[in-house]
Amino acid sequence: MHRFAARNVSAVAVTAAMLAVGAAAPPSAAVRTPAAKTLPGEAPVKTPVAAGYGGAVASVDADATAAGIEILRRGGNAVDAAVATAAALGVTEPYSAGIGGGGYFVSYDARSRTVRTVDGRETAPRSADPALFLEDGKPLPFADVVTSGLSVGTPGTAATWDTVLDAWGSRSLGQVLKPAQRLAKDGFTVDDTFRAQTQTNQARFADFPASAELFLPGGQLPIVGSTFRNADLARTYEDLSRKGVDVLYKGGLGREIVRTVRKPPVDPEATRVVRAGDLTERDLGAYRTKHQAPTKIHYRGLDVYGVAPSSSGGVSTGEALNILESTDLSHATQARYLHRFIEASRVAFADRGRWLGDPAFEDVPTEGLLSQRFADARACLIKDDEVLKSPLAPGDPSDPRPCMSGGTAAPTTFEGENTTHLTTADKWGNVVAYTLTIESTGGSAITVPGRGFLLNNELTDFSFAPANPAVHDPNLPGPGKRPRSSISPTIVLDKHHRPVLAVGSPGGSTIITTVLQTLTGVVDRGLPLVDAIAAPRASQRNAAATELEPGLWNSPVRQQLEALGHSFSQNPEIGAATGVQRLPDGRWLAAAEKVRRGGGSAMVVTPAGRP
Repeated sequence: MHRFAARNVSAVAVTAAMLAVGAAAPPSAAVRTPAAKTLPGEAPVKTPVAAGYGGAVASVDADATAAGIEILRRGGNAVDAAVATAAALGVTEPYSAGIGGGGYFVSYDARSRTVRTVDGRETAPRSADPALFLEDGKPLPFADVVTSGLSVGTPGTAATWDTVLDAWGSRSLGQVLKPAQRLAKDGFTVDDTFRAQTQTNQARFADFPASAELFLPGGQLPIVGSTFRNADLARTYEDLSRKGVDVLYKGGLGREIVRTVRKPPVDPEATRVVRAGDLTERDLGAYRTKHQAPTKIHYRGLDVYGVAPSSSGGVSTGEALNILESTDLSHATQARYLHRFIEASRVAFADRGRWLGDPAFEDVPTEGLLSQRFADARACLIKDDEVLKSPLAPGDPSDPRPCMSGGTAAPTTFEGENTTHLTTADKWGNVVAYTLTIESTGGSAITVPGRGFLLNNELTDFSFAPANPAVHDPNLPGPGKRPRSSISPTIVLDKHHRPVLAVGSPGGSTIITTVLQTLTGVVDRGLPLVDAIAAPRASQRNAAATELEPGLWNSPVRQQLEALGHSFSQNPEIGAATGVQRLPDGRWLAAAEKVRRGGGSAMVVTPAGRP
């Protein structure tokens, strides 16, 4: 989610800019670009690319990016800045992220030159079983489940913040929440996109008094140009600052969440049937984030790190890159590049559907799926003069025979498309790629009364029923189980284990293809990071038709690919990526979208030279 109209400078942006006074780049930085506008009442400069020294932040929102920059300028590190940016996104992007949701955090430590990850995914209640979304043996309609307590998983975002700050941060939770707390109290300017996304959810929000009071003041949509304040969220952040995250997992805030899920506060005049969930205080108290090793593959002399299951992102992106390793994409025509990219994505998604789920419940063959031997066997299926047909059957990583599939095909199940991603870097060389979510735009539509945040509908990322009864589905609900995700925050290192770039995106299952296309755009096609992010996208997820953005749909390359046998459908917008990159001269480059979701926001601590 992002805003089309420029908004007035918030207190966060003003403070971040004031902290720039006295900041200096190294002596070699003779040329400097202007800092963002800082006078109250002026529109902030929202730019998709920035380069300089001292650290960098990129997100979909200018106020959130400014919150991260503020922390960096106060001496915080990339982890501190990432949490500050995420907390601010909970204010300005409340329909995409917040403490009612979860996410995955990937961090590079410059001192040890290692990559670490934290799985902060939401979990199902302990009472959940494979029939969670069945009635009379049939799957419930998706729309009925989304707007209900039944879809709400145990939130993981606050625990993620606490985990990463304790392990790798240099500031307290209270310190990094201050910019977001101030932003929630003082407000930000409503623009066209915020109003439009509120309108999309108007009927849902109107059925819950707490949501209506917050997002539909006076029963009306917020007016473009007005100031949106969230005093309840400011107070909630204050509680987290003073009492720590135990207030959510073991205290009063947790009891309020449980009460809201188990008895959703529906307007008595609403006609919507809102099912209750079964989340308990015991579920909250038992929640734990997971420190786990990243996925890792070797591609074109670089090491590519991602998140391991419960997210499918690192494995599926890695498998697709391994499949593409044998093809020279740098000299390929645009049509051949896209053909190979589409087919590699199709194969990776076929394997994803069969093998990937929560490894605490499923036997997930991560090592086999990421082996070059398996990728080579699967790449054998791809031909330059014909197109594979979906649904494609999966391969068997335990017995990777060339050109063979290892079972019955099953289509890819639905996954919501709204999330948010941020990337940060600091002056010491640390890097973070962090994707967080409440799943659908507006989540469950249920606001915790008096607390200022929406609850997730993350459990709808489970399969409601097997896509094909003849194929084992590793993503059915279970007690305490994490639903499969496509979140793909990715960090790329060179042969000396130093950062080259970091990238990620929102977009449900399109996240994987967006990250894959951005990586190959930079590494293989030689595009600047901001241009690789802006390039028109294709997304094939083991479906009959590949989705194309208008830039490809309206181009001659579509006809060339259709002549090979490809089928296409149009998607007006796929993803909204952000990234950071270490330039050869030592500067950081931050990059975000030029157009998608109204454009993103990239900032550096001390601008220097051309991006």
